[in-house]
This record gives sequence, C-alpha cells and structure tokens, in this order.
Amino acid sequence: MARCPAKIRQLEHDLPAVPSLERGRGLGGRVGDACRDHGRHRTLQHRQHHPSRPCLGSGRKRGTCRRALGRSRGGFTSKLHCLADARGRPVAFHLTGGEAADCTAYDTLIRLPDRAPAALLADKGYDTNAIRADLASRSIQAVIPARSNRRERIEHDRQLYRQRNGIERMFGKLKINRAVATRYDQTPSSFLGMVHLAAIRLWIKFVHAA
Repeated sequence: MARCPAKIRQLEHDLPAVPSLERGRGLGGRVGDACRDHGRHRTLQHRQHHPSRPCLGSGRKRGTCRRALGRSRGGFTSKLHCLADARGRPVAFHLTGGEAADCTAYDTLIRLPDRAPAALLADKGYDTNAIRADLASRSIQAVIPARSNRRERIEHDRQLYRQRNGIERMFGKLKINRAVATRYDQTPSSFLGMVHLAAIRLWIKFVHAA
C-alpha cells in the first residue's frame, strides 16, 4: 500500500496521476521548442530557458561608462574633478572615468560658479590653447604653468600659484570619509551624493565661524 499512493489517489478521485505538460501548455508551447529556436530569434517568453541576459532582453551588456569608471595608471577607478574657491572650499564637482584627462572637465566646471573668479589656478593638465583662450574671453587670469613640450614659453604668476595647494588639502579632507577615498558605490549619483555630504561637513565649519 505504501509503494503506490499515486495509483490509489487516481482510483479514489478518478484523476490522472500526473497531467500532461504538453497538453496543458505549461511551458508556453511544445516541450521540444523550449530547448531549440529552429534558427529563429529567441523571443522574450523563452527568457527563463536560456543563459542569463540583460533584464530588458536587448542583448546589450551594461558597460562601465555609465558608472564613471575607467582604466588609468592608478588602476580601475574614477576621477573626481573639483573647483574650489580661494579658501579651499569646494564649489563644484564633476565625475569622469579614471582615463579621462583633466582638461576635459574644464567646460563643465567653468560654467557652474555664480560669479566668475579673478584668476584660475590649475596644474599643467589644463595647459591647452583652447582653455587659455576661453579664460581670456572671460577676463580671467590664467595661472597655469606651461608644459615641458610647449614650443613657446608662457609665464605665470609663481607667487599666486603657491595657493593652489589649497585644493590638494581640500581633497585630503574629503578623503577622510572612507566612502569618498574608496568608492564602493556602483552608480555615479550615489557616489556624488557621498561627496556632497563630505563637502557639507567642510562648509559647516566656515558657516559656524561666520
């Protein structure tokens, strides 16, 4: 009696032991079609019977470009560009991949401040003719040292350029926060949110001092 409970249930309720999947269309079609597409494109209803693909079924892989990640000499990381004032307080941020050059963030950062600065202090990464011409059109003094491979020598205010270490100290204060020093966030919006919170902590000290 214990070895054939399915047969007893079939006789008692007058029901078949196991209903046919092919007749019930339990898999959306013939059973043999679940493993073969007969040379046709696989449709979305067969999504669960094949290896993993993007959730939208578009066949396109999600790359790292949308996460602002890239390969640089320091490894696989992202680069945070910042514009600070004369007192070393962050004013604007721009996030790119680690392989992006510094000068690529100039067009974005120069438009963000409400007031145009009197001078722009930047390193040799911003030494391009286009940036110097744009600063001249905005009546902003370019305090940028010339690159070693530049043919024509361009002088800059060395005394004023010494204040550029203020932004380096500002980055050191931001990196006290572990979430900023080591990026764990997958999306750039969440990472920039942590950067803005760290920047608020710096600004609060000046607000209370005022």
